[in-house]
Amino acid sequence: MTQSGPKSGPIIGITADLSDSRMKLSPAYAAAVVRAGGTPVVLPPVLEAVPALLEACDGLILSGGDDPIMEEWGRPTHPGAQKVEQLRQAFDLAVYRRACERDMPILGVCLGMQFMGLDAGGELDQHLPDSWPTAEMHLGGQQHDVAGTLGVGSVHSRHHQAMRSSGSFDVVATASDGVIEAIADQSAAFRVGVQWHPERSGEGPLGAMLFSQLILAAGGVRHAAS
Repeated sequence: MTQSGPKSGPIIGITADLSDSRMKLSPAYAAAVVRAGGTPVVLPPVLEAVPALLEACDGLILSGGDDPIMEEWGRPTHPGAQKVEQLRQAFDLAVYRRACERDMPILGVCLGMQFMGLDAGGELDQHLPDSWPTAEMHLGGQQHDVAGTLGVGSVHSRHHQAMRSSGSFDVVATASDGVIEAIADQSAAFRVGVQWHPERSGEGPLGAMLFSQLILAAGGVRHAAS
């Protein structure tokens, strides 16, 4: 009689950043998934493999990174932007759209939220220092307060861009200065984008609990498929 090994939690695919055509991802994402009871898998940016990659996953995280290439949405990219690599953008959008078609639980982080918001018809403020006197509070790993239906708390913030409008998504959290900090599709099992970094925002509803909610929703997908 053979003993089976421990059951893995829901498989969560995580997109990675690209720098000089090399994949980069903070291990904090994977650690947060594991603590929440999931099994993290880093997704290589191979466009033709998107269907097969998502077939193996129960949920998706669009990780943070550089700035969107705005020509994709018919707008010029701000001269102060540090553009994400074209392959990263093409892959993340392809995997996100495919995941939406499958109604897969999705968490977008920072750049990931911006991709979600832009794809939903939202407008992006490409350089907060041009338009917000409080832009400094969002830069370089600052901690600042966020409040909304997701909860209230202090978050780890590292962005110079933010959604000006959310398109078809609902705004579910804002910073104290009014900057949009989180969006959600309330009709989906779990489809949430946050401008902050929940993998670095500790316990509570704006940090570890977001990963727990993602894993819970992904577990429902796995159960339904079995």
